[in-house]
Amino acid sequence: MASVIDHSGTATSGTAAPVVVDLGKHRRKAIKNLRQGQGKLMEEVSKCIQELQTAGTVSRSAQPVVIIVRQKRRKRGLWPLA
Repeated sequence: MASVIDHSGTATSGTAAPVVVDLGKHRRKAIKNLRQGQGKLMEEVSKCIQELQTAGTVSRSAQPVVIIVRQKRRKRGLWPLA
C-alpha cells in the first residue's frame, strides 16, 4: 500500500512539481532487489506509477516521481542470553 503526496502547482523553473510516493518499510533484501531493478518492490513501483499516469496525477512526459522506501530494523535477540 503506497501513500501518495501530490504537490500541486508548478515549480519556479516551469516544470511540474514532484510527486512523492511512500512505500513504507520493507526488508533489506527487498530494497536491494529494488535497487537492481528486480523483485516485488519494483513491480509495486511500476504499478504505482502506472496508476498515477492513468489517474492523471503524473503526466506521461518527464515529471519527477520520488519513491521513498525505508528499511525495517533488524530483530536481534539478547546476545549474552541467546
